[in-house]
Amino acid sequence: MTRFAVLGAIVGLMAANPAFAADLPVAPEPVDYVRVCDAYGSRFYYIPGTETCLRVGGRVRTEFRVRNFGEAENAWGDRDTDGYEWRSRGYLYLDARTATEFGTLRAFIEMYMTQTNDTTSSTLDKAYIQWGGLLAGRNGSNFDFFTGYSWNAQIESYSDRKTNQLAYTAAFGNGFNATVAVEDRSSRETNIGLNGGTLAYGGTRLPDFVGALGLSQGWGSAQVMGALHQVYPNATYNGITGSSEDELGWAVGGGVEIEFGGLPKGGSVALQAVYTDGASDYGSTGWTSRITDAVWDGNSTETTKTLNIFGGVSIGVTDTVVVNVEGGYHNVDAALSAYDFTQWSATANAVWSPVAGFEMGPEVQYRDIDYGSGSGLSDTYELYGTFRLQRTF
Repeated sequence: MTRFAVLGAIVGLMAANPAFAADLPVAPEPVDYVRVCDAYGSRFYYIPGTETCLRVGGRVRTEFRVRNFGEAENAWGDRDTDGYEWRSRGYLYLDARTATEFGTLRAFIEMYMTQTNDTTSSTLDKAYIQWGGLLAGRNGSNFDFFTGYSWNAQIESYSDRKTNQLAYTAAFGNGFNATVAVEDRSSRETNIGLNGGTLAYGGTRLPDFVGALGLSQGWGSAQVMGALHQVYPNATYNGITGSSEDELGWAVGGGVEIEFGGLPKGGSVALQAVYTDGASDYGSTGWTSRITDAVWDGNSTETTKTLNIFGGVSIGVTDTVVVNVEGGYHNVDAALSAYDFTQWSATANAVWSPVAGFEMGPEVQYRDIDYGSGSGLSDTYELYGTFRLQRTF
């Protein structure tokens, strides 16, 4: 009985104090603290438990875009066309870098979602792996050099194309570098002109081949570049036999951008020229719908030639205000006069940055189009307007 009484007392004490067993000391688990990584610039942090540095950034942009209000018939004269677009866009940037014995291993992602009026879309703008001089994935084309001072909101006079690619860049010192690349052809395809219509491209067969020589110095930068592009027409058009004859298109160009001082926020001026033969998208990504890579005249496929000269100037008039002006001239010579035209454009904007990372301002754009005599179209001009607010963090 005495033993039962003692055991009962022990059980009673444990029941009255349930934390008795839990009060035994427990070794704390190690904590990984976020460490600053200063090897690649500001705002990089080590991913806990790794030697990889990560930078996370973003951007929010909203803009009111007035669509073409130039010569009729324009966007405001057609009841089925939006006269204005209200567009908001959110960006996410991820930049991960790791030091290796063969150079920095980098992975970069830039994506955004856009709401235009009541329509939502998402875009993977960039996604590439970079290891030393090797780059594989989606990035800006290695052909493109000057991509404008405008907002690039509605029309442009230059080539600014994102594409899947495999590229290698070699640095020679003193600011010289050379790049060779294989790039997806799909985004560079335009139309094949016909009598009474246009013919689309056939399936992909060859990618584009791009090469560039660049120079970067204290005064600015310069580049010469070239590209090969397969013109591969579809074989039929509305059930009618078209062209099964493909051609090799090409493009060459050169540009220079010079920076200058003497102003509160400095400035720069840029000039670029591009000639294309069967590769019109390398001359501009802001063409009208009449652009072609080639024309099939019923007997053979004849490539389209374009001459493109464009540039601009950026002036930092105060510590917080930058004014930009740019423009371009484009001449298209096709085998059928129905697809000949001349196009030139001009853009001006003013950007106010009251605080770091925040910009706002208006932009006005003008484009003049003179069609060939065989097109049956009247010459026209277009006007566009944009007001944007943008925060980058």
